[in-house]
Amino acid sequence: MSVALAGRSPTTFEIKSASLPLLALRLKSPDLQVLEDELRAQYGDKPDFFDHDLLVLDLSTLQAEASEEASPAELDFPAIVALLTAHRLRPLAVRGGNDEQMAAAVAAGLLAANDVRVQTAARPPEPPPTTATAAQPEPSALEAPPPGALVIDRPLRSGQQVYARGRDLVVMAMVNPGAEVIADGHIHVYAPLRGRAIAGARGWPDARIFAREMKPELVSISGVYRTSDEALPGEVWGHAATVRLQSSEEAGDKLIFEQVNA
Repeated sequence: MSVALAGRSPTTFEIKSASLPLLALRLKSPDLQVLEDELRAQYGDKPDFFDHDLLVLDLSTLQAEASEEASPAELDFPAIVALLTAHRLRPLAVRGGNDEQMAAAVAAGLLAANDVRVQTAARPPEPPPTTATAAQPEPSALEAPPPGALVIDRPLRSGQQVYARGRDLVVMAMVNPGAEVIADGHIHVYAPLRGRAIAGARGWPDARIFAREMKPELVSISGVYRTSDEALPGEVWGHAATVRLQSSEEAGDKLIFEQVNA
């Protein structure tokens, strides 16, 4: 037999569980000058790309790569905080460091948050070389962007930039050389793509780029990019094609270009 009993609760407040949208920056090198240079190269021409987003600094890769004989990397956390703040990021917590690093991070005003889960993409299987149908990747651990898309129905000229924050981007006209399209989700260009296309901009590795005529200056998915300095295969260049990211422990990250048959 079950019994329901009346309870009491405070009249002035309630305690509820909550979740925050957090970005994670996985630090791969203690060299802050290299970090500053690469942040400037990646986002220097996009000053509004971040909007004071809360961020967790993940040191687990530094720990994994350190040998038993090597001394732990010394990190200047106040300098890291200042550098990320300059790029409109708000470092909130740190995870994955050794005892000395975590203590230094806390002294710099960051929270020790080893229980924060930094999600990574599931590794898709290698597609069989003899089959025409691509193998379906396993579902990503990262959450997909919400439904809906930003639709642009005008040509984009050199110097113009469009960013679909938190969703897909659909472009119905040409993306000219020097123009740039960015999306946190997929990018669809139903016209020639001759500028730059950056999909999965906030780290979603399952994002794809689709173009009716693939002639890009640059394509990037989840930070993995390829420029026009490296020629695309003839069966892709100038044809309807798609780009996806394939990752494996053995081969690393690769951009896979596939022709789309009408």
